[in-house]
Amino acid sequence: MGCEWNLKLDVAGKSSSAIRVERYDRIESLYLTTGDFSALKHMNIDYPIQTRTLIEDVLKIGRVNDPQINSKFLNFYQDTVLQSLIRDVEYQYANMDDVDRDLTEAFARLTDAVPDIEIPLVYAQIGSLDQSIIVGNNTLGICLDKYLGFEYPLYLKFYSVSQRRSMIRSMIVPDCLMFYLLSLYPMAYDRELSQPERDIHMGKIQWVVNKAMHKPVFFNKYVTSVDKYMKSNKHVGVEKLLKNNDYSVFLVR
Repeated sequence: MGCEWNLKLDVAGKSSSAIRVERYDRIESLYLTTGDFSALKHMNIDYPIQTRTLIEDVLKIGRVNDPQINSKFLNFYQDTVLQSLIRDVEYQYANMDDVDRDLTEAFARLTDAVPDIEIPLVYAQIGSLDQSIIVGNNTLGICLDKYLGFEYPLYLKFYSVSQRRSMIRSMIVPDCLMFYLLSLYPMAYDRELSQPERDIHMGKIQWVVNKAMHKPVFFNKYVTSVDKYMKSNKHVGVEKLLKNNDYSVFLVR
């Protein structure tokens, strides 16, 4: 699709910066399965932003400075379903070297195309099946409980086939890129957008993700429309594409 982004990953500069997913989920898991106070202390001291985000924004069980929040947090995860999720995450994601590698390569391609983009701190956590990727404060939080596989028994009960297609390990990196780019290049907010305009905005983001991933992860008529536009306007760079909220030039007719 369109011209490829050429990249040498061993050159100096941002392209050679390795990304390693911070394993916040392991400390979280230790506390939630054993009640180990030292693990909780580790979470609060070494990962204050992640802990606040998890408690206040993901789980929405109270404020992190609530005197009772530690017991609320622990009790919340005593549900048998969530305990099962914790165990399955520990098993499936004992090793995340492949995710580290793919994140490193994808962000290297992305920062080569858009040099001003900062590489975020990426960490893993265990949520409660409500969110996939958490973006904020130049961080990306991966909720591993949402990536346990197309045939994961719990997913079969509650999610459709189309939803489960994205709840797989190989979608972690594309989702990280997509949600991060969407936070940096949001939809136009100065007017109400039609659904086709919203779709084409997502098509732009997904087209860029496909390029960064070096493969067609996302494929729909809006991505195709953006691809045709970029092939016909080779002077338009990726950053200009992402900033262009004149959706009329992309809309499928």
